[in-house]
Order: sequence, then C-alpha cells, then structure tokens
Amino acid sequence: MDQTIQAIQQLGSANVPSVQESNIHCITIIGQIEGHMILPPNNKTTKYEHIIPQLVAAEQNSKIEGLLIILNTVGGDVEAGLAIAEMISTMSKPTVTLVLGGGHSIGVPIAVSGDVSFIAATATMTIHPIRMNGLVIGVPQSFEYLDKMQERVTRFVISHSQITEETFKALMFKTGELARDIGTTVIGGDAVTNGLIDKVGGIGDALAQLRMLINSNKEEQV
Repeated sequence: MDQTIQAIQQLGSANVPSVQESNIHCITIIGQIEGHMILPPNNKTTKYEHIIPQLVAAEQNSKIEGLLIILNTVGGDVEAGLAIAEMISTMSKPTVTLVLGGGHSIGVPIAVSGDVSFIAATATMTIHPIRMNGLVIGVPQSFEYLDKMQERVTRFVISHSQITEETFKALMFKTGELARDIGTTVIGGDAVTNGLIDKVGGIGDALAQLRMLINSNKEEQV
C-alpha cells in the first residue's frame, strides 16, 4: 500500500508500464544545461557530469545498440552543451535525436548531433548569438573571444546538419522577430525546410528510425 501511495504522489498513477530490457538507451536533455556553476534549486537542469558518464557507459555496453536523445531544453552553458554534442556525434553506435517542446540556444548543436534528427510539429528552436555573463573587459580581445565561441557553435551545426552557413547566420542575426533579442524561432517543419533538422516526427518515428539504423549497422558488421 505504501508503494502505491508513493507512486501516486510521485507519478500521479498507481502504477506505470514496466520497461522490458531494451537494446536502446534513452537520455533526456531538459530544462537548462548547467555549466561549471550550480544553478538555483528552483531551476530544472541537465548536468553535463551526469550525461557524459551515461554516454561513455552506453558506448561500452555491448547490450546497448542504439541511443535516443530527447530534448526539451531552453539552452544554457555553451561549453557544456558543446561537450555533450561532441560526445553524441562521436558515438560509434546509431544515435537519433528528438526535439519535443523546445531545443533552444545551445540545445541546437545537441539536436543536430545524432545520425538522424527529428522535431515534433509543434516544437520550436531558437537560434541566436551567444551571450557572455560575468566580468567583461572592454578590450578588442573580449569581442574576439566571443566571436571564436560563436564560430565553434556555427561550425558544429553546419557540419552536422544540412543547413548552409549563410542560412544559419541569417537566422541567427535576424532582427525584429524576438522581442528582446536578435535571432529567429523556427517551428517544426520550418526547421526541416531550412535544413537544420532531418525530419518532422514523434517518438514512434524516432524509435522506428533508430531500429532501422541498428539493423543496418548489424548488417554492415556481418
């Protein structure tokens, strides 16, 4: 009885469907991507020190044959986001990403880091220039550093998606669309039209695509 009450309190249901042992590992990127500074406790966060060990373990586990990355994130720390994106993109096992709700800011490189990327029809992605917090020294080197950081993000996105550099930068530096920022919000099919995401779809489509990649990977290894 205590377990039933605890399940209702935590999940809103007396029981949840049990998950059979699967060859697919799912990782969620939610809330704000936390960097080297701990965010306030009222923020939902994704910690890179939690995600990176999971990716290493999934890469080494012979029972795991594919990886599904689900995103609903507002963005966050640039270097932490790029570290996660680089880890996913260099996995030897098939990876599929799915943007649900939002894949904003530094969530964009993570969204394009898989072998195939999906976005829900109602999901959005905000593309904008990076920002700098903390102490800023008014010297040319500060802008040069910011420009190099921006170039790292741009290069990763265009090398892992079908979007051109011209289109990506046009979306990034667009004015008049965001109320208090420079950039663009793309919704579902627009992300596919611009070449940022591969396909519009949901969880069923993403899992079907991942199983297809897993089977193809097995055939290549035979």
